[in-house]
Amino acid sequence: MALAIDILAGGRAKSAPETVLAESYLMRARDAGRALGLTSFVLAEYDERRPERIFETVASVPLVIALDERGKSLSSEELSRELARWRDAGEPRALFVIGGPDGLTAEVKRRARATLAFGTQTWPHLLVRTMLAEQLYRAVTILSGHPYHRV
Repeated sequence: MALAIDILAGGRAKSAPETVLAESYLMRARDAGRALGLTSFVLAEYDERRPERIFETVASVPLVIALDERGKSLSSEELSRELARWRDAGEPRALFVIGGPDGLTAEVKRRARATLAFGTQTWPHLLVRTMLAEQLYRAVTILSGHPYHRV
């Protein structure tokens, strides 16, 4: 079974350094994840000024994970186990959704099956993209036994 993992992020980063770094981690995750049945690892943006568009996208995906400071904090190992569990359960796609400067709408949060946080702090949405991309890459390395993740 294969699980496509995608990130949908609010705002427009264009060629910001954070986006370049996020894409680098996602490329590594794509390369290492293929053998594990973890595919895609794509970062797409949406215009947070048009919330109806984001809801149309999340409404069509069964597994939506919202990023919000009120969500659950997972360790890197726990995130890797979740990815493996979703893959093994036959989920076709996991869509991680990051809000823009004003966060996510209530509709998107209600639609999410899970809500994750990188601690209780509020992080700039551009950094959250990079942090999530790195954690997804780290999860892939944990599942593959690669030494990138050290305890």
